Amino acid sequence: MRTLAVGDIHGSSAALDALLRVVAPTPDDVLVFLGDYVDRGPDSKGVLDRLLALQQTHRVVCLRGNHELMMARARHDRGELRMWLSVGGAEALSSYSGSRWSNWADAVPPDHWRFLEEGLYDFFETETHLFVHANLNPGDPLDEQTEMMLFWEFLSAPVRHVSGKVMVCGHSTQRGGVPKAWPTTVCIDTGAYHPGGWLTCLDVGSQKYWQANQRGNTRTGHLEEEAD
Repeated sequence: MRTLAVGDIHGSSAALDALLRVVAPTPDDVLVFLGDYVDRGPDSKGVLDRLLALQQTHRVVCLRGNHELMMARARHDRGELRMWLSVGGAEALSSYSGSRWSNWADAVPPDHWRFLEEGLYDFFETETHLFVHANLNPGDPLDEQTEMMLFWEFLSAPVRHVSGKVMVCGHSTQRGGVPKAWPTTVCIDTGAYHPGGWLTCLDVGSQKYWQANQRGNTRTGHLEEEAD
């Protein structure tokens, strides 16, 4: 059994499809998706369709990212809607409704709304690792972390969490296209929706990773840790 973490997808369904083909997860593996499935890329709808289908056949844990928070809140708040549209929501909405902007929330299928509003986790924990979207306050238990830390705070230095476990996160885009790794902290957001960016899946046990891009190209690597 592998524990496989997948970084920020951001509407990059072609990269997700290529990544799943090369990783070939089995029903015994645990797939932990780190959030930010929607916005910015061309096919947010397709990404959620694939995740919902994968939940029917595999062991899948989907974390909440800040972009899922924004989309869910935009459904009920016009101020939130304006903000969401300005940071990638317009691309997400286009994947559902094309040029139809009136009654936009009705263009999103009910199962997608259930996924966004009820089907996501704030964090996930194993015996050795902590999985979050953005970051952690190192001195606070998981259930005492703030929304700011879990979903919004960028990673600037390794996190030595009080649990002693390794934190795996996304959110902070690694523009070089490879994961950032320290002994205590790994960030696997490698800019899937950027030109030249990659979507990353990490086997946290072996530290091997696979990557795919929107053109369907794939590559593999192994974490290279920096001293923390």
